[in-house]
Amino acid sequence: MSHLFDQSPALTRLHPFGSLMNGWSKVAEKSLDRIDSKPDWAVEALTPSGQSRPIKPKIVLDKAFCALTKFATTSKQSSVETVLIIAPMSGHYATLARNTVASLVPDCNVYVTDWKNARDVPTSAGSFNVDDFVDYLVEFITYLGPMTHVFAICQPAPLAAAAAARLALDNPAAMPNSLILMGGPVDPAANPSAVTDYASKTDIEHLRSTVIMPVGDEYAGAGRLVYPGLMQLTAFMSMNAATHIEAFVRQVGAESDGTAHDHDRHNSFYNEYLAVMDMPAEFFLDTVQRIFKDRDIATNSFVHHGQKLDLGAVRTTRLLVIEGGRDDISAPGQCKA
Repeated sequence: MSHLFDQSPALTRLHPFGSLMNGWSKVAEKSLDRIDSKPDWAVEALTPSGQSRPIKPKIVLDKAFCALTKFATTSKQSSVETVLIIAPMSGHYATLARNTVASLVPDCNVYVTDWKNARDVPTSAGSFNVDDFVDYLVEFITYLGPMTHVFAICQPAPLAAAAAARLALDNPAAMPNSLILMGGPVDPAANPSAVTDYASKTDIEHLRSTVIMPVGDEYAGAGRLVYPGLMQLTAFMSMNAATHIEAFVRQVGAESDGTAHDHDRHNSFYNEYLAVMDMPAEFFLDTVQRIFKDRDIATNSFVHHGQKLDLGAVRTTRLLVIEGGRDDISAPGQCKA
């Protein structure tokens, strides 16, 4: 619709609301484009000489549901640290961690779990649940070696702990150097939030019948059951609806008066925030049941492929917990529990 105004500038002059309509159409069009596409990594990092240069991602392990992606350090040191960033599988793409990658690359080789949009994974690849997620983490940590620092952001924090417990049981020599858990639902009951309340009180079968949908025929994953990213985005935005509405109204004004640009504050944020991916249905439902309802990690009763894991067996790996004082998803206290 915005092309109509671009091709006929007179429309914005002939009607007093023409420029506002033009601004609204541009904001709406950009928003819809973002929802359906994955952002580029576009990582820029400082070199030892102080110059900024692009760092190209390299896929080192390509799995059905995740591409383990490397960003090589710009450091000239002969020995550098290895960091594995476990990005959330909770609706947004791993590119949301772009700035974290850029801040670490000058000193470390950085690897990221770049989870794939479930709509693009053929049904022939099989299912993907919480146990499979832990399998992936165990494989990645083992591949990178025991000096790896594992950095789990939000949703994967409890499952990173489970992966460490699995390694302690099966392969202690592969235990990571450190485990950094940042703002994740290790114990959702420690300080309930709107997210944890909804997850703990909503019946699983109700979720299965209301939010789980099959992928359409136009995608590679046609027929796969997923929890749609658009539905997750709606849930996220509803938590701070007034803030988002204000931001979009303000951007309509900026588009109308010509002060908006591709890299302004609004576009820089919403380019990532509105880009969402579908999750495998079994992973979503498993997470709600095992992490939020049953609190398997908090009660040290997590069972992985039929075998109970003991979180207390993780003794040689250093642990760091980071929480956000205003985190409204995993509230303070949930992670350090």
